[in-house]
Amino acid sequence: MKYLIIFAIIGFWGLQQLNAQNYYWIGFTDKNNSSYSLDHPEAYLSERAIQRRIRQNIQLDSLDLPVNKTYIDSVLSLDVTFVHASKWLNGITVKTDSANLGQQLESWAFISEVHLTKPGTLTKQAYNKFNDETIVDAPPIDSAKYGGSVHQVAMLEGQFLHDLDYTGQGIQIAVLDGGFKNANSLPAFDSLWANNQILGVKDFVNPDADFYQTNYHGMSVLSCMGANVPGTLIGTAPGASYWLLRSEDTSSEYIIEEDNWVAAAEFADSVGAEIINSSLGYTTFQDARSNHSYADMDGSTTRVTRGANIAASRGMLVFSSAGNERDDPWFRIVAPSDGTEVIGVGAVDKNLNPAYFTSAGPAANGDLKPNVSAMGYQTTLQRSDGSFGLGNGTSFSSPVLAGMAASLWQRYPNKTAAEIKDAIERSGHLYFSPDSLQGYGVPNMRSASAILDPIAVQTNKEQRNWKIFPNPFQNKIVLQTARVLNEQEILISLYSMDGVMVKTWQRFGASSIVLDNLHDLQYGIYLLAVQTKAGVETFKINKVQ
Repeated sequence: MKYLIIFAIIGFWGLQQLNAQNYYWIGFTDKNNSSYSLDHPEAYLSERAIQRRIRQNIQLDSLDLPVNKTYIDSVLSLDVTFVHASKWLNGITVKTDSANLGQQLESWAFISEVHLTKPGTLTKQAYNKFNDETIVDAPPIDSAKYGGSVHQVAMLEGQFLHDLDYTGQGIQIAVLDGGFKNANSLPAFDSLWANNQILGVKDFVNPDADFYQTNYHGMSVLSCMGANVPGTLIGTAPGASYWLLRSEDTSSEYIIEEDNWVAAAEFADSVGAEIINSSLGYTTFQDARSNHSYADMDGSTTRVTRGANIAASRGMLVFSSAGNERDDPWFRIVAPSDGTEVIGVGAVDKNLNPAYFTSAGPAANGDLKPNVSAMGYQTTLQRSDGSFGLGNGTSFSSPVLAGMAASLWQRYPNKTAAEIKDAIERSGHLYFSPDSLQGYGVPNMRSASAILDPIAVQTNKEQRNWKIFPNPFQNKIVLQTARVLNEQEILISLYSMDGVMVKTWQRFGASSIVLDNLHDLQYGIYLLAVQTKAGVETFKINKVQ
């Protein structure tokens, strides 16, 4: 026993010495004289990543080029150790015993900045990143297929896609989080492993760590998307494939984690993932010199937000938890959910009421945030002890929606990330009256499908609220409804049968609408889509002579 105690003390002392190293971000001025070329992206991007850009008509640019190796090698000639690089932000992270690396590098012409991102420490940090989130036992719910997850799926009308066998097959999701404890052995993920849907793992915090004995948080997040336990928990994308990327050091909070996040997002881009889910957020740090302010939540200031925006510009969907800050002094959304191109996700309960903790928008620049919401209060998920429970937090509403987006994108693989994002937002139940707690509200997959492909998705006639006449028509169409719409917005779109939008109209609160001056339309069949808070209704109509 004495030997074991001495061994533990020596191991602990060695760990503290390792943690005592200082971490620095070193930014470079340019990528001049790069050995890489935009004409040969296969040298630094997978074929899948290249094809994602081609499908969405996204041109390669200098952000895609790796960091200049000559610059890296010059820095590494000092007494420093390479941690990772960011081509998007053009710099590297290193660790060193030196406390004055900035002074050593201040005269180097190709270096634009040196930033201490994590100071060395000889004391163990007692920090819990996720201490504001709770996981409790799940009461039984009588549901033959979805079990306790019935509310989080049905709220989005996700079963509409699942019943058509769209469960995310062919879509790759990168999960950026703080750890995936026991994800290699828990029952929720049996199907993922059996079908080779876990594509790989990578640890950006400590590559030497036992990956599946790190924090539980990312494992629970993954279960919201990928779980497949009939009668207990069905995730929103059990058919998708996953990259598990650890970017968060859950035992401390320093700004290096933003650089870890960007490095992980770049990895996700390079391997060809279509979707990033980030149930992480950044505001203040243990080193107060790095603290953000609400003014920094303007969609483009923090490093993690800049990286998230760039990820979206590469043709990926980026989902980010809006934060659990509304009952804390911070109150507002967190980075990178503030990103102009990021889908920030708030939390609601099963009755579509905002969760008491869900962070408030808007972004500091006035943009609507969060963008949308999903179930983040009493969300059913996998626990690290093998049982299933309920979780509270936007950490869980974000993956619920990210997985649903994968199932939607599987159905419409030729749509761009921007088109999928737009359809998700437009299908929100508050689209016509968004607010600073739910954004556009809770999306609906049937409505989103109708927006993406109005020809293929028809509303059941028994559920129709609108009547359209005459049909066939010559010069005008009349729309009538018995519903009281008050002043809510009504969007009307006319499509040709090949899916091209021909005309659009906007009305407010009208129960009777006349669309005239249609004599210039060519003869034939069209599709008329009427969108209100209640959803989208579509009608085939015939233009005659």
